Amino acid sequence: MITSAQAARLIDISAVRTQHTRSDIEELVKYAKEYRFINVHVLPNWVQLLAELLIEEPDIYVGAPVGFPSGGHKTEIKLAEAKHLVADGVQEMDIVMNVGRFLNREYDYVLGELTQIIGDVPEDVLTKVIIEINVLNDVEMKHACALVIESGADFVKTGTGWVPGDANIERIRTMKEVCGEKIKIKAAGGIRTPQEFLELCDMGVERMGINTKSAFEIVEYLKACE
Repeated sequence: MITSAQAARLIDISAVRTQHTRSDIEELVKYAKEYRFINVHVLPNWVQLLAELLIEEPDIYVGAPVGFPSGGHKTEIKLAEAKHLVADGVQEMDIVMNVGRFLNREYDYVLGELTQIIGDVPEDVLTKVIIEINVLNDVEMKHACALVIESGADFVKTGTGWVPGDANIERIRTMKEVCGEKIKIKAAGGIRTPQEFLELCDMGVERMGINTKSAFEIVEYLKACE
């Protein structure tokens, strides 16, 4: 079984809700340092603060989203946002795909936008594209994965966590079949239990976004099993 330390290095924790304040971010960083979670994710205006709080923690990465949570921003706005995130110290960037344009079958628009953003990001910044599978059927989900692979992103991510849904274990299994070794997968949204976490680990999911309470409960469960 995976160890608690190994598990923590697969987990992103975040404070990306409307109501999150500086104190929430400071608490998040405290948990990240205690459990050694790999990534802390905040909304764009907090990235500079987060980078300062993690300046002495080179193995805990600074994360933030682009076009969050809808993906419906104009391309120029997403490009500007990505540029500012890099300047503020972001190390992992979760880009929300324009799902509305995708569902409108404007695939060239979607791919072109992703390619532009990813092309402007330094190579040492990891890029994850959120496709929001809870509003896609399986055919659309597979096509979205293919577009993200073509875009050159490092990860395809299942969702923002803002659209209701469960852990989507079987749908993520389908994504893994499509993505194979071509791109990594970040599962996010609805992952609450050690059993769900371990099942996703077993299928080879490389990263998971988990709410903070569930994240440390999962790590504590694995620690108790050691």
